[in-house]
Amino acid sequence: MTETDMFDLYDLRVEVVAPDGGAIHCGAKVGDYFELQGEMLYLPPGQGFSIYSLAALMPLLPAKQRPTARADWMSTDAEVACPDPNCTTRFRITRIATRRFRHSDTTAVPLT
Repeated sequence: MTETDMFDLYDLRVEVVAPDGGAIHCGAKVGDYFELQGEMLYLPPGQGFSIYSLAALMPLLPAKQRPTARADWMSTDAEVACPDPNCTTRFRITRIATRRFRHSDTTAVPLT
């Protein structure tokens, strides 16, 4: 395993936040969360997560996992609105740890 065969991704925690008394229509509860470790998504036992909310988040998660420049908005902006315009829920994306991966463990395509 060489340094040139390695890359780092952030583990992410996505947590439901909402203003006090705000309307929540997506089935979430404040404090619900999931964690993303590499390509694996983990929910706490017994907790669900709306597929519509997840669909709104999915395009952002791979970008949020990667190291970015300090001035890049992906480094600073952390909250995503619920896709239901009548719902006050937001999803806070937090980088919680760094995990190292080996190229050959994540794809069959050789590194050239």
